Amino acid sequence: MTSLGEGEFALLDQSWHDAITPDAARRMLIAAAQAFADKGYHATTTRDIAARAGMSPAAVYIHYRSKEDLLFQISKVGHERSLKVLTAVQDPNPKDRMARTVAAFARWHAEFRTTARVVQYELGSLSPEHHAVVVELRRKIETHMRHIVEEGVRTEVFEAPDHKGAALAVLSLCIDVARWYRPDGKRTPEEIGNLYADLVLRMLTKP
Repeated sequence: MTSLGEGEFALLDQSWHDAITPDAARRMLIAAAQAFADKGYHATTTRDIAARAGMSPAAVYIHYRSKEDLLFQISKVGHERSLKVLTAVQDPNPKDRMARTVAAFARWHAEFRTTARVVQYELGSLSPEHHAVVVELRRKIETHMRHIVEEGVRTEVFEAPDHKGAALAVLSLCIDVARWYRPDGKRTPEEIGNLYADLVLRMLTKP
């Protein structure tokens, strides 16, 4: 796994500025995201996280109950942010709405690639209680995308016999960007978003 780059670190700090306060708690959370991405959740210790945040090991427990609580906060905020990205797009035309939504969602997973990988691939490490909270957020994300598909089918713009399956396919396509995207690659996050929007429209648009 790779570390948070300077650009992603700055974006993450800005994105979580209102969601996580005070500053020390936010610094601890960003350090945890970087550590989990570098070493994996189970191999990371609270001492590792504190060191990355420039704090003492005891400082972790001032703001968080445990290492698992840190993972939960990262997962919760990450899913809330990605849901906000989806719901922010408002367009009466289902085709245009789908294109703009996919572009924004894919771009988000490129810009916040390290955190997105932690959010998507460490779910099994959450406690049952915390897992249920995150699953509910994921359900809202899936439902929102399904509604866009259904509206496109209703207006005869899209063709998708399995609405839920189509929505999951679109989301999976965007989420996978976090797995392979590299900032030194050939495409920018915006270019990837536009590419994926075009691909999804080609997949769903009625002939």
